[in-house]
Amino acid sequence: MIRCLVVDDDSEIRQGLQAFLERFGMQVSVAADGRQMRQILGASAFDLVVLDIMLPDASGLDLCRWIAQQHATPVIMLTAQGDPGSRIVGLEMGADDYLGKPFEPRELVARINAVLRRAGKGSAPQGAAPQPSRQLRFEGWAFDRLLRQLVSPQQVVVALSSAEFRLLSAFVERPGRVLSRDQLIELTRAPGVEVNDRSVDLAVSRLRQKLGDSPREPRLIRTLRGEGYLFDVKVST
Repeated sequence: MIRCLVVDDDSEIRQGLQAFLERFGMQVSVAADGRQMRQILGASAFDLVVLDIMLPDASGLDLCRWIAQQHATPVIMLTAQGDPGSRIVGLEMGADDYLGKPFEPRELVARINAVLRRAGKGSAPQGAAPQPSRQLRFEGWAFDRLLRQLVSPQQVVVALSSAEFRLLSAFVERPGRVLSRDQLIELTRAPGVEVNDRSVDLAVSRLRQKLGDSPREPRLIRTLRGEGYLFDVKVST
């Protein structure tokens, strides 16, 4: 069962979403502000947080960043500010998706399922192919896609942005394969964000830094001129 926390200061929206999402078999808790949200997240684990950007006691953007740092739980932002600039800021703060108000509740259900599938938390329907392994290892590193957690060979937890998490997920699922920039754009695209070749190169550069991979002589993520990138390691479960 999907465990979802809805954070919104509008009681009608909270109650309406709770009733609607429960019709789809989700276990839903609600919070009216940032303080309640922190208390609830401190006491229980959730698969996803639906978070309003405008709250009476805190910025939804700041809370989104806090969730990414403290709990690594996927976040869908809700906001009346639907302009591209606001969406980009929210996604850069760690949000996994962005939905502008007003919205169709059925669309929120679809986005929740899509975010959880990307995070490896979605339950596969009967007869579907099995989900990829949650925890993977390579070159002494441990990558837990359910917890969205990367642990170094020295047992240090390395924080990943949403873009870095999606990029590493694409690489570990396809070790030893050359991935063009166009392929990486499709594999790591987040809704509402324009991605180009430069964005991919920057994300690769940041991920290399966190993996301690030398930009001049990379061992893990190799650049093949005119072709793309190669995750040149053996990945095990």
